[in-house]
Amino acid sequence: MIGVIKFLSAFILPGLLVLLFTRVTYNRLIGLVLTIALIAASAYKGYTHDFFLIVIDAFSLTAGFWLAAKMKSRAVKKS
Repeated sequence: MIGVIKFLSAFILPGLLVLLFTRVTYNRLIGLVLTIALIAASAYKGYTHDFFLIVIDAFSLTAGFWLAAKMKSRAVKKS
């Protein structure tokens, strides 16, 4: 059960963090770097044990970065 929760959170949370940090800093690269720093800190503390978990984190980061770019382009079109 705990493994399923780890994989689901690895699938969802990094993408949401990229979107949150992008929204706060108004820069998607800084949002991506801040999220990578948080994931690196958690891996250093030993919360990431599996290579597949790292791959899921990377996929979620990529999806969040893509969504941040889409969010920015929609904001530019509105103004």
